[in-house]
Amino acid sequence: MKILVIQTAFIGDVVLATPVIEKLHQHYPEATIDFLLRKGNESLFTGHPFLNKLLVWDKKTNKNSNLLNIIGEVRRTRYDMVINLQRFASSGLITFLSGAKEKIGFDKNPFSFCYTKKIKHIIGNGKHEVERNLELIISFTDTTLVKPRLYPTVADFDSVKEYKKGIYICIAPSSVWFTKQFPAHKWVEFLNTLSGYVIYLIGAPSDKDLCNRIIDSSSNKNITNLAGKLTFLQSAALMKDGIMNYSNDSAPLHIASSINAPATAVFCSTVPAFGFGPLSDKSFVVETKEKLDCRPCGLHGYKACPQKHFKCAETIQAEQLVEKLS
Repeated sequence: MKILVIQTAFIGDVVLATPVIEKLHQHYPEATIDFLLRKGNESLFTGHPFLNKLLVWDKKTNKNSNLLNIIGEVRRTRYDMVINLQRFASSGLITFLSGAKEKIGFDKNPFSFCYTKKIKHIIGNGKHEVERNLELIISFTDTTLVKPRLYPTVADFDSVKEYKKGIYICIAPSSVWFTKQFPAHKWVEFLNTLSGYVIYLIGAPSDKDLCNRIIDSSSNKNITNLAGKLTFLQSAALMKDGIMNYSNDSAPLHIASSINAPATAVFCSTVPAFGFGPLSDKSFVVETKEKLDCRPCGLHGYKACPQKHFKCAETIQAEQLVEKLS
């Protein structure tokens, strides 16, 4: 059996798709499983034991012509089953034109009319996004919850060995959306309360300046900026042995879940009820204790607080983060 799983959204979404790979392999160990994702996310799966091939769609350069190339490759492979986790038209078009016997996806996709099986995607019903994804394959697998899983290699662990000295904390302070990001000065307040810990700030190359500003503003001198210096899997390898890993409602949180690393998620404008909270055995959520009529203000966040006060972040106290270390 040849199976294609599609998730061409962002890093966190791809990590939350990994339970589908895990469960498919559990039930169909002889199946060939391929994964279609956007360019830039492929290193998440370096050395993955259950994937046969990655199909990489470059969305930034010649997006439409590259889409046609992907559709051609999918059709030539003649998949028995295509499982589309994304709800946008482009992924639905790939599924529609795949030629697969079984086409499975969510009802919100504009091309869901072509699916042989479609599942309702409902946010806010108490289910985690992992549970929603697994519902796509529940009819031919089982009801057991499978957590996200990435596979850092021995080389990944070796590359971060030098940082694993003493008791350390990882913090991923950035987010694509302003209202999902705990403000820099609030991270500084938290860092200024800490002593006795080695602290690593992690993130993408684009997060380097933010991390430097946080370090420059903090009185804590035991902080190292690793933003842009580690791959996804190297970051996961580092987070694995941290006493705690702090992040926003964003991809690093899901990377922590994928290796069952201790995790504390800071939710500002969004809420855990949307289904994107931490899944590690040791995990916590930090959010404002105030009852705000404006929260949540949206599913994905905004570039600025619609109410111009950003109370959902500003009213979170450093002590709320500190207590998760006990």
